[in-house]
Amino acid sequence: MSRRIFERMGAGARAFALCAALAVLSAARTQAQDKAFEQEIDKSIDGGLAYLASVQLPDGSFPGEHGKGGAISALAGMAFLAKGYVPGEDQYGVCINKSVDYILGIPDDKGFFGKIQEGNGKMYAHSICTLFLSEVSGMVDAARQARLDAVLPKAVKILLDAQNVKKNARDTGGWRYTQTSNDSDMSCSGWALMALRSCRLNGGRVPPDAIERAVAYVKRHHNPGQGNFVYQQGGDESFPVTLTGAGILCLELCGRHNDPDSLRAARYLLRVYRELEGQERAFYGMCYTAQGLFQIGGESWQVFSNWMYRTWMPKQGSDGGWGGQEVSRSYSTALMLLAFTVPYRQLPIYQRDETVDEE
Repeated sequence: MSRRIFERMGAGARAFALCAALAVLSAARTQAQDKAFEQEIDKSIDGGLAYLASVQLPDGSFPGEHGKGGAISALAGMAFLAKGYVPGEDQYGVCINKSVDYILGIPDDKGFFGKIQEGNGKMYAHSICTLFLSEVSGMVDAARQARLDAVLPKAVKILLDAQNVKKNARDTGGWRYTQTSNDSDMSCSGWALMALRSCRLNGGRVPPDAIERAVAYVKRHHNPGQGNFVYQQGGDESFPVTLTGAGILCLELCGRHNDPDSLRAARYLLRVYRELEGQERAFYGMCYTAQGLFQIGGESWQVFSNWMYRTWMPKQGSDGGWGGQEVSRSYSTALMLLAFTVPYRQLPIYQRDETVDEE
């Protein structure tokens, strides 16, 4: 608008025009700031992926605690997939193939991926490895695909058999540390359910009843008063801040969109999400919370994601990794990347048609 035209306007019109111009400038400035922030996030993710690639060992495993068990190779592989990289191609295709090859070398004749995992993590390793191999299935070369096609049905059977171990009413439908555990917990069950859901969406023989019983297990661990999900109903009700996102994610990805329990859980997390920073299992909680709240969307995701990026990007090391005492630097970095990359929607489990369950 020229100065001459502006001067011809009345005072009210000039004020309106000035407000409109300022609004346009403000919007442009906000868009520029948003674009710059998005570029910062992208740079942070690229730095994390570069770190994982730099520390991955030649055999596809990772250094540090539990680096040989397979789960960290699987989490790192999913982090590469989550940014849109595919096996054998682009910058990190070799890294993904190394993770696939390492994990394919782990299972016994029955298809159990947890045999070399230490401590109580055997079913965790089995579930996370199964999830990754299901997610990467269809992207690999013919030779690797043949090996995936041979082992995944066995891996699924192990999960189904473990779910079917006789348990009390509280623990029915869930999983815990071993194939024969007669109790369950929300943490291990979350990974197992994700693995089964991915395999079913990928055409695997997973009975709908197995998913429904697992969903019922998850819902029994919801605390309607507080809104959170707990580790063990009526037993160890710890880790509500870190596990509530897992409860939301399981329900959302199993077709329970906007379930009342999920919406209550989202409101709970909006009250307490800042506490994640000081949790013993902060990176684990960040991964599940980001994925769960992204599924809810709206204000829940906007508020949390703004805090997440602005709080955790400054904590990233100069080498691109995230540290802490939580298992290992590779583990922490992979989990943080899985949180940061949720909006990219590149992991197949977020893309597939939910009507697969309409039988």
